[in-house]
Amino acid sequence: MAKAVALKYGFISIRRVCRLFHISETTYHYVSKLNDDNDLIAKLLLEITSEHRTWGFQLCYLYIRNVLQVHFNHKRIYRIYCELCLNLRIKPKRRIKRERPEKLAIAQFQNHIWSMDFMHDNLMDGRKYRTLNIIDDYNREALESEIDFSLPSTRVIRVLNRLIEYRSKPFAIRCDNGPEYISDILKRWAKKNDIELWYIQPGNPQQNGYVERFNRTMRYELLNQCLFESIEQVKQQSTQWIWMYNNVRPHMANGGMPPVFKK
Repeated sequence: MAKAVALKYGFISIRRVCRLFHISETTYHYVSKLNDDNDLIAKLLLEITSEHRTWGFQLCYLYIRNVLQVHFNHKRIYRIYCELCLNLRIKPKRRIKRERPEKLAIAQFQNHIWSMDFMHDNLMDGRKYRTLNIIDDYNREALESEIDFSLPSTRVIRVLNRLIEYRSKPFAIRCDNGPEYISDILKRWAKKNDIELWYIQPGNPQQNGYVERFNRTMRYELLNQCLFESIEQVKQQSTQWIWMYNNVRPHMANGGMPPVFKK
């Protein structure tokens, strides 16, 4: 407004107009300067979200700060994140009243408690396959994701033996009440190796919450993002994704750091 008055009445100085409208001359003459950091933040956000399409703002911010070691104020990053329209739709949670289950035991160190669970999915030709996911509860590290059309108890034991060879055995393994887990052959193997099998209460999958959360992430970020033609393609893609999950993807339970960063 001060500029319009000054242009209309050329005999009035800008200084006087600013005084009339109680505007600082510094404010009037201020010209905003472009900040190259904003362009850098926008570039990083676009690169991250194009590669990891399911990551929200929190994961993007933690990846920039903790993995890339680029430090910017989170409010500034969020403002640019919103300007680029990268926000993900948040589905409202459905509240279901259930009986309160027993508390989830918390691992105190690596190899203290492992959790394992099965997932199911289909190939493009309709054939069903299974994945056996095993994680370390302490740092949420994905230890193994065995994939095949059939995974009986003997196959589960083979995978566990392979893990123990290079990682040493855990104190306990948490699992649900599936037929592969409650079989006598797995119980005898656990007793022979002095490993406890912790079975969750029937109908309470939240008691195996660590690996259930991993399953959700794997399905959302990998299985639902790709169409697989063969079981070999699933194995190849899952191997690459698990390396990214352990070494790159920030995890909230680890203070925003990838699982392998927590020792």
